[in-house]
Parts: sequence; C-alpha cells; structure tokens
Amino acid sequence: MTDTRFSSAIHMLILIAGAKTPMTSEQIARSVGTNASHIRRLALLLKKQGVIESQRGVGGFRLLVPPEDLPLLRVCRAIAETDRVHVFDLHQNPSDRCVVGRHIRPVLTDVFRDIEQQAERELQRLTLADCMQKMRTEMEGEP
Repeated sequence: MTDTRFSSAIHMLILIAGAKTPMTSEQIARSVGTNASHIRRLALLLKKQGVIESQRGVGGFRLLVPPEDLPLLRVCRAIAETDRVHVFDLHQNPSDRCVVGRHIRPVLTDVFRDIEQQAERELQRLTLADCMQKMRTEMEGEP
C-alpha cells in the first residue's frame, strides 16, 4: 500500500500558494480528489510546522513560507511527523535456516538507508517553487 499524504500536501500547498484568497479545506479537497477531513488533517500537521496558517473568520489557509524557501523535505517531514525520510520497510520474518534469510536484513538496511539519504538530499534541494514552475510548464504544454 502506498501513502499519498505527501503528494496531497504538495498539491494542497501549490493551490494555497497560487490562490488570491485563502482556500478552504472543501475547495482543496475537490481539487485533490479527497475529502475535506483528510485535508484538515494534513493542514494540522503543516500548521504545527509553521508552513501554513488558517484564517479565522474568513476561513481557509494561507502559506507562511515563501515557496522558494520551502524545501520539499520540510513538507515530507511535517506530513510524516518524523525527521527521517522513510521509503522502504523490511519484511519481518526471514528464515534463519536460509543463507539469504540470515543475511538479508543488514544488506537491505544499508541499501535502504543509502536510498533514503539520497532522497533526503534531493528533497532538500527541491522547493515548492520548483514544483510550481513545473506545474506552469506542464500547463503551457496543454492544447
């Protein structure tokens, strides 16, 4: 099973960053293709990390960090509620009777750690502004 919270959060932040007025969870949910309660849960995590704020009285969310100053790693960590990017899990019960089963955990632990460290570096390099620029480029290519 895959977790789509990170992509939903980026989608949400692009909408919020590009909106002229604060967007509500209902408006965002329609674009993301989910329900408003899911968006509110993501918003709560992003609010805790100082990425967005909710507008009282008006309703909706506003970005607190300029898109060019918001690395995707910060978004990822906020949504995951951890400081570590975690992509892969190891299977739990390899057989000690098998030569591969006895040695697979340390091998994959090292491989997965290296991949996750590379992912962290790339997510630190890329910003919300980069995603927004790619979005503009994508939209320009539409007929």
